[in-house]
Amino acid sequence: MSADYVLETRNLVKAFKGFTAVDDVNLQVTRGHIHALIGPNGAGKTTVFNLLTKFLTPTSGQILFNGKDITSMKPAAIARAGVIRSFQISAVFPHLTVLENVRIALQRKEGNSFHFWRPQSVLDKLNDRAVELLDSVGLAEFAYAQTVDLSYGRKRALEIATTLALDPELMLLDEPTQGMGHEDVGLVADLIKKVSAERTILMVEHNLHVVSKLADRITVLQRGAILTEGDYATVSSDPRVREAYMGTAASEEQDRINAEQAAQAERDAQKEEAEV
Repeated sequence: MSADYVLETRNLVKAFKGFTAVDDVNLQVTRGHIHALIGPNGAGKTTVFNLLTKFLTPTSGQILFNGKDITSMKPAAIARAGVIRSFQISAVFPHLTVLENVRIALQRKEGNSFHFWRPQSVLDKLNDRAVELLDSVGLAEFAYAQTVDLSYGRKRALEIATTLALDPELMLLDEPTQGMGHEDVGLVADLIKKVSAERTILMVEHNLHVVSKLADRITVLQRGAILTEGDYATVSSDPRVREAYMGTAASEEQDRINAEQAAQAERDAQKEEAEV
């Protein structure tokens, strides 16, 4: 019996004016798994995420979701299909309450996201579901707090709640523990494990302790290409992975340069695509 892949890429390439940020990546994400995408700075991890959600257009290759080619789909259509992404920075409305943040996400499913003239009662009927979602991420007691007053870790938990409100089949989590203290890292890692029970998660993560705790399978990128894949024991024992992360001073400097080049090229490409 063949594996059940919810997401696949086939020979995925993204080149920016001669610089290849993603080089022939063949990714296979098994349904129900937590799949981690790791690698040093400049490896192409976030660029892969931008390709999967069509914030960038592939130079060549295919992206398949549930066996369907979604390479030509727009970002909004991919989100409606069930692929929902969080970003490296917390993306919540700071001056709304925690409950209101989740309720806004729930409005999309109701089809009244832009019905600003509708009475408050139309939104109030979403409150019970919003509270359920907040409870699932440990934020029910903060429902009526201003979001700006939450700790960084709780803001990331709120972002996961708003992502869950969109009922994703596949969650793409980009650096979910970035910038957190030890306590918040543990909170968010436990939360990711909890919400993964009913869905598939693909995440970019630098914290290898979190990766070892959560990931069923790991793909290691280096300079845009897949270096190796496997479970944590397999990947962590590979000398090429240790070299990619530890390296020599020269290779670390090259990775820094690659990261800067990729970031600038990606900014240029996004600007060009926005102008089209």
